[in-house]
Amino acid sequence: MAQQITLDRAVRAACLLNNATNDGDGSGKASLNRVKDEITAEGDFRRQGNRISRRFGYGRGQIPVIPNRYRVIGLIGCGWNRRQRIVLRLTGLDQVVAIESVLGKTDAGWILDPEGLGKKFGYTHLVDFYRATDPEFSGRATSPAVIDEQTGKVVTNEYQTLTLDWETVWKPYHKQDAPDLYPDFLRPQIDLLNQQLFDDINNGTYKIIFSPRQDVAQVALDVFEARLSEINQRLENRRYLFGPYLTDSDVRLFQTLAAYEVTYRPRVVKRVGHDVRHLWDYPHLWSYARQLFQTPGFIDDEELRALGFLPFDDGSYAYSFGYTTTTDTTEDNGPADRQAYYERWNEPADRSALTGSWQYSGPGTGGMDALWSFGNI
Repeated sequence: MAQQITLDRAVRAACLLNNATNDGDGSGKASLNRVKDEITAEGDFRRQGNRISRRFGYGRGQIPVIPNRYRVIGLIGCGWNRRQRIVLRLTGLDQVVAIESVLGKTDAGWILDPEGLGKKFGYTHLVDFYRATDPEFSGRATSPAVIDEQTGKVVTNEYQTLTLDWETVWKPYHKQDAPDLYPDFLRPQIDLLNQQLFDDINNGTYKIIFSPRQDVAQVALDVFEARLSEINQRLENRRYLFGPYLTDSDVRLFQTLAAYEVTYRPRVVKRVGHDVRHLWDYPHLWSYARQLFQTPGFIDDEELRALGFLPFDDGSYAYSFGYTTTTDTTEDNGPADRQAYYERWNEPADRSALTGSWQYSGPGTGGMDALWSFGNI
């Protein structure tokens, strides 16, 4: 069985380690400074590409599929990392691929668990694995990274296609009755929808928060809320985004929905300077989000604390990007009554009577999927 490091301190270490930094008051000023090289001249946030974009597979130049060889290291509150954790749990690959959490951040980047894989190689920060892979590496060492436990090198940090690899070429190691999250007949449409989910929702929150221009942030918010409205309508008669089929797209949407009220919304409000809609203002989307939240595999105890649903032992709650904690649970730091917030997510959300067609005429599956080959193996 693969080792999974589950440490309560992992999501609050930035408040405990003397040399760690966090997001302060949640205003985003510290984060803006870190991503200044990713801001265009027009004030748009353009996320840096992934430096190590190899794919798992059985062909020349691909990463060999070997159980108990690799470890996914990332921030628990990071959506790109959580989508990997969810897929690993849903497929049962968490039994053959190790999962480790970073412990906050210093100026040198993400802090490694001193008892984790870094100890074997004498590494203290995630960037050390990147530099072992490429001595000329520069830029942000991003979460998540998949590490070869034998060499201490990063084999890939391409979070966009990584879940597709877990769902396909790693299938021989899936647990019995694991869901097929990337079925053949839906792949082109899943790819197209995933791109729109990334642009407008997953990365859409960052386009709002990180833009130094008020008008650009407002446009990004308009797009974000328009996409949520469209998905809300889509889910009126569909159990999942593709009707009866739970897919990779549902995982990607959930990564943002689960974090929105605590991690993103307070910072969005501060950035645009006015109130914005809550998840529960989209009734079908809200029911869908609760359904996934209550589905085994979509969230674990670490993530419940990293996303501010449950308190730590000292009574503090996580907010901002999941490694900052507070005992001041006011609207500035997410829902003021966290217990009531958690209870809302556990309200009944039985959508099993909804099947609906997997076909959809709106954005994401409007007939252009034949032009896409993003997820081809």
